[in-house]
Amino acid sequence: MNRKKHAAILRSTRKIHRLMGIFLAVLFLIMAVTGLLLGWKKHSYGIMLPKSEKGISTNIEEWMPLDSLHSIATKTLHENVDSNLSLKLDRIDARPDKGMMKFVFEEGYHEIQLDATTGEVLSIDRRISDLIEEIHDGSIVDDWLNIKNGAFKVFYNTLMGLSLFLFVITGVWLWVGPKFMKRAK
Repeated sequence: MNRKKHAAILRSTRKIHRLMGIFLAVLFLIMAVTGLLLGWKKHSYGIMLPKSEKGISTNIEEWMPLDSLHSIATKTLHENVDSNLSLKLDRIDARPDKGMMKFVFEEGYHEIQLDATTGEVLSIDRRISDLIEEIHDGSIVDDWLNIKNGAFKVFYNTLMGLSLFLFVITGVWLWVGPKFMKRAK
């Protein structure tokens, strides 16, 4: 390949790299910051992720029935947080090693931790880490636009993955290309 062709490829690569950088800089920044925060969530001293409390018994045979614990959690949410919040659950997290269950509600990222044996409320808190995760993976847009199948999340992650891949390829070529041209000279 001659020098002019190498120079043209290098110019094209530089242009693609620059245009991608301008277009994707904000998205890369958001993904980087939220990724960093998610990496630290368990070490945030309860700021992003509530500390998992301990119940009195780790013996599952002594635990209350799930429907009873669920009733306590929903009643606690409405009485102590907001009576207008939806009771729709995102998930129930059983922690046998801690003798407790977490009830995580979809609306507002609220979590109620209960002693699985007595039903005592151990913690009422918000899971900021869930919000950060939704921003990080793009699913927050699916929620805002009420997209049921997560189409935006798939599009966003595909765009970001392919863009990062192209960024690396064009960046490597911008670094190696001039050396290659010098050697070919």
